[in-house]
Amino acid sequence: MPTASKLVAGLLLALLAIVASGQIKELMPPNTAFGYFTWVNAGIGFLCGWMIIGSRVGRGGAAAVSNGFTAVAALVFWGLFVQAVNEMVRLAVRHRYDGPVEAFAAVFEIGIEYGTVMLDWPLVLTLFAGGVATGIFTEIASRHWR
Repeated sequence: MPTASKLVAGLLLALLAIVASGQIKELMPPNTAFGYFTWVNAGIGFLCGWMIIGSRVGRGGAAAVSNGFTAVAALVFWGLFVQAVNEMVRLAVRHRYDGPVEAFAAVFEIGIEYGTVMLDWPLVLTLFAGGVATGIFTEIASRHWR
């Protein structure tokens, strides 16, 4: 059921995903074509905020911070997975793999490669602070708009 806290959580996590996507773009090589990278991540962020944080509000401040961390971890996991699958499909169309098993394994290799790019302290701190803020603001929103 839609609530104001779910909407706030979704919008704030989508905003965090947009900010983090901008930071990730700066870490990648200059000739990288990103396409809908930012908007796909924003959609994933909205869904993670709506489903993870929004469904767990009303349990206090410590739980709000924990929910924020959980949602950011899910955002990073699903963002890496979706972007790795996208890259694998792009490479598979160019016949870079000998079979489906090799293509499936490449998803994890690409995800690990992208994950190592994300090990940048400013990005980690942005995700950390954004998760805390999203959890707390969602908890505040749930108290004000019932």
